[in-house]
Amino acid sequence: MTVYFIGAGPGAADLITVRGQRLLGRCPVCLYAGSIMPDDLLALCPPDARVVDTGPLTLDQIVDELTEAHAAGLDVARLHSGDPSLYSALAEQCRRLDERGVDWEVVPGVPAFAAAAAALGRELTVPGVAQTVTLSRVSTLSTAMPDGEDLRTLSAPGATLVLHLAAAQIDAIVPELVAGGYRAETPCAVVAFASWPQETVIRCTLADVAERMKAEGVTRTAVIVVGDVLAAEGFTDSYLYSTGRRRGSRH
Repeated sequence: MTVYFIGAGPGAADLITVRGQRLLGRCPVCLYAGSIMPDDLLALCPPDARVVDTGPLTLDQIVDELTEAHAAGLDVARLHSGDPSLYSALAEQCRRLDERGVDWEVVPGVPAFAAAAAALGRELTVPGVAQTVTLSRVSTLSTAMPDGEDLRTLSAPGATLVLHLAAAQIDAIVPELVAGGYRAETPCAVVAFASWPQETVIRCTLADVAERMKAEGVTRTAVIVVGDVLAAEGFTDSYLYSTGRRRGSRH
């Protein structure tokens, strides 16, 4: 049997992919992280499914649950918020499943940064302004950043920067970004609980973001976006749809 690592999307139940929804609706076992998974998404599980909140479990206990289901001939829906390719602890689970001979498959989902960009109504790559998006986070007691991935280095190009899992450290983040490639007046935005009913959107500058986040009570489950694309006006149209572009036959 197979363990399906399913990207559940940023929160709204209808932002799971069609493939993910179909798998969730037929798997007799479902594992999910309770603090970041909405109830209406779990309602898609079969009525008689074994549904396990992994919040209080260790990594080894989670893998044991997956292995036991596999041994019993049961497919498993392992739900991860957003997309499993980002900050999901996917790699260590798959490594252990490989060691135990358990088959697995990854089903991509809508990442939080995409939901944040949608809430802002902004493209993160604008011609002549920024064509690079850097996705990162900051060091915590549990996960240090590798050498060369500090905020000053990452912000040096001045392109679009998206920070996950960083809201609680905003006071330390801003000085590092300003000392790197951004200005105090660089546009900034914060989207907390993107696509959830309690979604909060803050639009400001780097100089103001810490104060605005504190005023709104944003301390977690937020995406921070920094870059001139957030206020880009008068930029050059993309060549993709230019009238001067020669169009060949699709056939």
